[in-house]
Amino acid sequence: MNIYRFVIEFLQIAILLTIAPAFTGWVRMLKCWSQGRTSAGLFQPYRDIIKLFSKDVLLADNASWIFRFTPYLVFGTAVLAGGIIPMLSLELPIASAADVIVLVALFAIARFFTALAGMDIGTAFGGMGSSREMTIASLAEPAMLMAIFTVSLASKSTSLSQMVHVIYSGQTVIRPSLAFALFAFILIALAETGRIPVDNPATHLELTMIHEAMILEYSGRHLALIEWANMMKLFLFIMLGAATFAPWGIAQTGEPAAIFAAFLIMLVKLVIVGAVLVIIETGLAKMRIFRLTEFLGSAFLLATLGMLSYFILE
Repeated sequence: MNIYRFVIEFLQIAILLTIAPAFTGWVRMLKCWSQGRTSAGLFQPYRDIIKLFSKDVLLADNASWIFRFTPYLVFGTAVLAGGIIPMLSLELPIASAADVIVLVALFAIARFFTALAGMDIGTAFGGMGSSREMTIASLAEPAMLMAIFTVSLASKSTSLSQMVHVIYSGQTVIRPSLAFALFAFILIALAETGRIPVDNPATHLELTMIHEAMILEYSGRHLALIEWANMMKLFLFIMLGAATFAPWGIAQTGEPAAIFAAFLIMLVKLVIVGAVLVIIETGLAKMRIFRLTEFLGSAFLLATLGMLSYFILE
């Protein structure tokens, strides 16, 4: 049985590696259709990754080991996070040894080294992007922890598997605290994944870009790993939100039929969330950098209201 649990773990990581680029292609395709433009297709992210892997790596003369090591670290943390979040089943060996605090720490480590790599070369764009990224992180990470802690209070645990199990058992119902936490998590996810209105993943304008400014000096397989990890991060945040607030469909047993059903339900969730994400990005404009504090401050306020409402009303 333990071997079978590891098989499910590797299957989940394989799904993360293969489905994440397809989900990014799905979002881009829907956005093109909604704007009346021709789409490059669902599998264009795969072609981009393969093309980048075939190119040579160009490094600046003053690039240190941090700049070379960061793409592998960012990619590795994304893969490790994929083994913690229950996507298909609750029987995950890594999930039992790590909780949401470890998960937030993994994202923070990847962000920290990406910011260091952006400043390592000494370009103006890299330093600007790193400064903006750290500003967003100082506001987004506390709000994310506050939102997740609200759910953990209702489930009496910080383990994602335990949260899913408690919701399945019917011990939690529709609560005001969970509604506040859900709205806060949506705002945080938009900021953490660099989506509109916080950042525009398709732009390279020096006055607006945040994440792109830190990785402008990367090329070849290094850029491929970072772009792939960024796609997986978007996928992981959606799966984290689904596991925390809408875990229905995740298999509680390791039976093959239950795992296959969980995979199909996961695909349905991705299709729906992708459509909602396109509606949000099409209906909103890129926010000015000086207003991001208000945006993330609202997320922290909603998460705090969720925790307070848990103690007051529940």
